[in-house]
Amino acid sequence: MTPPPIRHPVRIIGIDPGLRRTGWGVIESEGNRLVFIGCGSVEPPDDLALASRLLAIHEGLAAVLGDFRPAEAAVEQTFVNKDGVATLKLGQARGVAMLSPAMFGISVAEYAPNQVKKTVVGAGHADKNQIAVMLKILLPKAEPKSADAADALAIAITHAHHRQGAALRMRVASL
Repeated sequence: MTPPPIRHPVRIIGIDPGLRRTGWGVIESEGNRLVFIGCGSVEPPDDLALASRLLAIHEGLAAVLGDFRPAEAAVEQTFVNKDGVATLKLGQARGVAMLSPAMFGISVAEYAPNQVKKTVVGAGHADKNQIAVMLKILLPKAEPKSADAADALAIAITHAHHRQGAALRMRVASL
């Protein structure tokens, strides 16, 4: 009889990009077990120029990455809305959110907003309240202070559930 494989916890950071508030959430995943590590948001001052806001987001995320040392990262994909300028600016914040972990040598997976909701709540069109209720069940010690931090935890949970498939897709894409 062979012993079961030894599981090692994997520390994951979820990032919900935004120019006003970029949420982050860190969990550890070991098999089906999820453990809350920390969450918060990076909030650049509103009066900064765009380039300075992007720099502040990068510096804030770099500090979080240095403090929590995640092994993997997940970022929410941008949905396209009617305001093209706002979508482009959000895309720039998302680029910084992907660049920051990459600069630490951390692989970055991407998840659509509906996939995050479906993974955490079971429905692709869940609202913020439903996500908050499920976060309390899945991560009882988590008390996110903002919706962005809660969303970031949901993104991290999504990655914990889909990380093997995401890793395979990234390997195939690099061929």
